[in-house]
Amino acid sequence: MLYYPKEYCGLFGIYGIDNASYLTFLGLYALQHRGEESCGIVSCDGKRFFVHKGMGLVSDVFNEENLKNLKGHFAIGHVRYSTTGSSHIRNAQPLFVDYLKGSLAIAHNGNLVNSLELREKLESQGAIFQTSSDSEIILHLMLRCKKHDLIEKLIYALSKVKGAYSLLLMDEKRIIGVRDPLGFRPLCIGKKDSSLCLASETCALDLIEADFIREVLPGEIVVIDKDGLHSYKPFKETKRKAFCIFEHIYFARPDSVIFGETVHLVRQKLGERLAFEHPVEADFVIGVPDSGNSAALGFSHFSKIPLEIGIIRNHYVGRTFIQPHQKIRDLGVRVKFNILKEVIKGKRVVIVDDSIVRGTTSKKRIKQFRELGAKEVHLRISCPPHKFPCFYGIDFPSQKELIANNCSLEEIRKFLDVDTLGYLSLEGMLSCVKFRKEDYCVACFTGNYPVKFKSADKFLLEK
Repeated sequence: MLYYPKEYCGLFGIYGIDNASYLTFLGLYALQHRGEESCGIVSCDGKRFFVHKGMGLVSDVFNEENLKNLKGHFAIGHVRYSTTGSSHIRNAQPLFVDYLKGSLAIAHNGNLVNSLELREKLESQGAIFQTSSDSEIILHLMLRCKKHDLIEKLIYALSKVKGAYSLLLMDEKRIIGVRDPLGFRPLCIGKKDSSLCLASETCALDLIEADFIREVLPGEIVVIDKDGLHSYKPFKETKRKAFCIFEHIYFARPDSVIFGETVHLVRQKLGERLAFEHPVEADFVIGVPDSGNSAALGFSHFSKIPLEIGIIRNHYVGRTFIQPHQKIRDLGVRVKFNILKEVIKGKRVVIVDDSIVRGTTSKKRIKQFRELGAKEVHLRISCPPHKFPCFYGIDFPSQKELIANNCSLEEIRKFLDVDTLGYLSLEGMLSCVKFRKEDYCVACFTGNYPVKFKSADKFLLEK
């Protein structure tokens, strides 16, 4: 079966504009790369809430008619891949509940590492869950808090959870944005005319012609209401942060600003460093679309080896196309990518890709290059070997399925059938980003998890 890391989720919300759902739709459209499994929008006119969710792509779930029915001057939206919680319409977000004091919607990007422990405790106290998503735990914790103020309820709930989260919440009065104290997941603030918005990536702001103001700070709660933007910092500031390095390597769109840097420029630096660490003689460099393109450009600049377009991506194929039938699985790489035979035949080729997970997809791609007549195939990877699963919202497989955890570099090279193989070093990767090396989460490479959790939770999360 083909395997690609699943982008965890994408968030977008806007307050103070007519037909807020239309702009939320556009924001989610820009964030589609962060989740192709399900999507949803909840809007509000200050009194009534309107909800529409569905399985599939943003353009399939929403149309003119249902967007027209999502009335109101503020809204939040979500695109999703399942990390904790199965792929099912009941887990589509934003989650929406009615309770004694009113109504509340929540959208979550990330993963709570103590969700199993918390869920078991809440269920023992009589809580009934409608979904298998860890996001619902935050709602249950909030509604069990004795405090009357919604922000105080939220602070109470967040004091109980551990892990990675960027959140959007909405009641009848406001939109609330939250980022966990270590800042695993991105969340930014924008302004369009007199309205304010929140988004996982700045590319969503660009699409609706909103100005980027700043990122929500790690551990910060921001509230947007009729009086503007309000900031709360209820948690003790940590000495270190844990920005997910994989945002720069793979997840974020290259035109987004993430953790204070333009993603394309970071990836280009990763490629330059990769060429420095693993030089090779070749006729040209080819990037694997799309996330490998920027690194390939950097590799070409540093090495002086010409950059060539050798792989054409079919942009009309989503991950949902890959069906559980052997014949279609075998053709999966060819469905998503086509290699230009006339370009690579008889040539020494450097392929630059962002990562190798299980290795099966890379192996099939290399086989195509061989069959189409490439003289030499050299593979360069713009991050270190993946040896450990992620428990903070990236759906990497269990440790036993990661090829770099089970094989030496030479064994991986032979398995993939490449002439040479080079991964970017951990030190090299961290030299390409602006903050201190200890401010990035690199647990998938090192096994050093910034937020600790019980071995029982780890076992079940891996399952």
